[in-house]
This record gives sequence, structure tokens and C-alpha cells, in this order.
Amino acid sequence: MEHRPLRLTLRQLSVFVAVAQHGSTVAASEALALSQSAVSAALAELERALGGPLFDRVARRLSINETGRLFFPRALSLLDQAYELERFPLQSGVQLRLAASNTIGSYILPALLRGFRDSQPGPCALDMRIGNTREVLQALLQFEADLGLIEGTCHERDLRSTHWCDDEMVVVVGTTHPLAQRPVSRQALREADWIVREPGSGTREVIEQRLVPVLGELRFALELGNAEAIKRTVMSGFGISCLSLHVVAEELERGQLVALRAGMPPLVRPLQLVVHEHKYPTQGLLAFTEYLHRGASAGA
Repeated sequence: MEHRPLRLTLRQLSVFVAVAQHGSTVAASEALALSQSAVSAALAELERALGGPLFDRVARRLSINETGRLFFPRALSLLDQAYELERFPLQSGVQLRLAASNTIGSYILPALLRGFRDSQPGPCALDMRIGNTREVLQALLQFEADLGLIEGTCHERDLRSTHWCDDEMVVVVGTTHPLAQRPVSRQALREADWIVREPGSGTREVIEQRLVPVLGELRFALELGNAEAIKRTVMSGFGISCLSLHVVAEELERGQLVALRAGMPPLVRPLQLVVHEHKYPTQGLLAFTEYLHRGASAGA
């Protein structure tokens, strides 16, 4: 294999990625602890080496162009590999940025994160952001997260999703609500006040795609931004909702909520692991996804 000097340097790539992420050479220089002139020079060298601009210059502002957008994930992947090589062979531990939709991040992942950390021989630095499915996918598209865990569906062309495990959903009502005291008909469910998540969440998707076709149009009386708020509002007797069994299991066991199962279709949704197709699979990412799949296979 012929070896020739590389025209690109890791410094140039790190400058390009910083400018793309922060939007200016000034902000990139602060993030990299370099002078603005050094950042501008490295970016100019990279563009000369590639034979064309990666940004459009408009009124002293930098806006990434189509070439830059295509180059960005590949540059980021090379930097990921370089950071991993810096730690070789000592390997300073796992560093992983996660983005999880609300139910997974709040109710399923905490115990798994503890188990994964305890299974690692070295330091384990985990960063997790929680949002709805749409926000998780956006974080992956912008390379602000290494792995996404979602309850909804991924239709993004640049993202790759794999089935992780299944999540049972249940329609619940507070013990003081009239529907908790008598047999429930589909008409009664249609006429009830439903408390739902915002559009873009996986839980809202289940209601719209699985329940509405069976029950008919539902009355969405209140929209709340997280499952915990919905659960507590349902417990107050305000209305009814459909939530993950992970969210309401303790309240059902204690008799604080009642599950309405009669006449319901099967409410099981797949949970997905999602990565960007250009994301370099670091050892930490591979180890964590393997751990999650092992836990799912064991019924954890």
C-alpha cells in the first residue's frame, strides 16, 4: 500500500468542527482555547487542501454550505477515532453522551446506567439529556449525542435504528374518577378528558396511532410535557391517560391508579436504539449497546 503525506491535519478538522458547531471563528477560538487568527488560518488551510470553501461568508458571518454539511460527519468520525487513539493502550475509560426520550430516561435507564458503570473496569463518564423523541433525533442529527434511545419511530434518513426491547402501555385513571367505579365502554373512553403528551413524543404517538383508530377521536383536554406530571394529574381525578407500565407500576400496585384494560387493543410499543450512520462506533458505545441488549435478552 502506497503511503503519501496527508494534506489534512487533526487540528484543521477540530477547527472546522468547532466552527460548524459554534457558528463563528470567535466562538470556536474560545471553545478550543486558540486565538481567532489561529482558527481562521487553520480553516483557510483546510479549505485550500480540499480545493473549495466549506462555509459561505455573508456579512462576516459563516454559514456552513452543502460541501461542509457533507464533510462534517466524516470529520467528526475521524476526530472520534483520534480521541480514542489518544487513550490507547491505557484507555482512560468510557465517555458517552446519551439522549433518551422521557419514559426511557426517567424510568428505565437509571438502574441500567448504574449497572453499566459498575461493570466497567475503568472510569465511566456518562452524560444524558432527556427530551421527547423528536428532540432526541435532532440531537443525533447535530452530533450532540452518541446514542439515542426512543419510544417513537425514526424516519430520518441519516439515522439508523435497531429494536432494543418492548414497552407495555396501559390506560389508567385515578381511583376517584367515575370510570374507575364502573365497567367502561368505548363511548365512555371517547367522551372522557384525556391528558396527553405533546406532539413529537412516543407516548402521544401510541395514543394517536393505536387508540384513536379503535376508539375514535378522543378529547385531548390537557397537554403536559412529561409522564410524571401526567401521572400525578391522572391521580388527582382530572382525566385519563395512556402511559408506560414502567411509569405507573408502583401506583397500580398501591391502588392509587386503576388500569382500564377491557376492550383495549394490545398496547406494546418497541423501544429503539438510534445512531447516526456516520457515527464512529467507539469502544464505549459498543460496550454500552451490548450491555443494553444483554439486559433486554435477560428480561431486565
